Amino acid sequence: MPSTDVSGLSMLGSHTETAANPDDAVLEKVPSGHQGTDYVVRFTAPEFTSLCPMTGQPDFAHIVIDYIPSEWLVESKSLKLFLHSFRNHGAFHEDCSIYIAKRLVELLQPKWLRIGAYWYPRGGIPIDVFWQTGKPPEGVWLPDQGVQPYRGRG
Repeated sequence: MPSTDVSGLSMLGSHTETAANPDDAVLEKVPSGHQGTDYVVRFTAPEFTSLCPMTGQPDFAHIVIDYIPSEWLVESKSLKLFLHSFRNHGAFHEDCSIYIAKRLVELLQPKWLRIGAYWYPRGGIPIDVFWQTGKPPEGVWLPDQGVQPYRGRG
């Protein structure tokens, strides 16, 4: 079993403050111990929060991030703190969702990444945002994200 090099990490195992906004949040990575093997890593954030840039009211989402690593894995504590940094940040649903995906792509340079951001309704309609870097590699088991579409009272 390969050992993970954690020597470059600054947050793991120590007290770390949450950044005041996503631009200041630090995302860290570790080398993948299984380079050359295509597999899917899934992160689910069922209680993601940001603020509406117009009203300052909280917006909530269930976010699912799937990626196929190349050389790097995102360190999970840094990802949690990065996602938490949106709690007092005003941005539209689309901006939050795509920004998260692009920051991860920039950091990891994965073989493939997708994000499904399932936003809870405000004003009567949900706004869901989906994006991926391209087609996933052949032969990779890629389960459905498992989030039911919003059905309201129907």
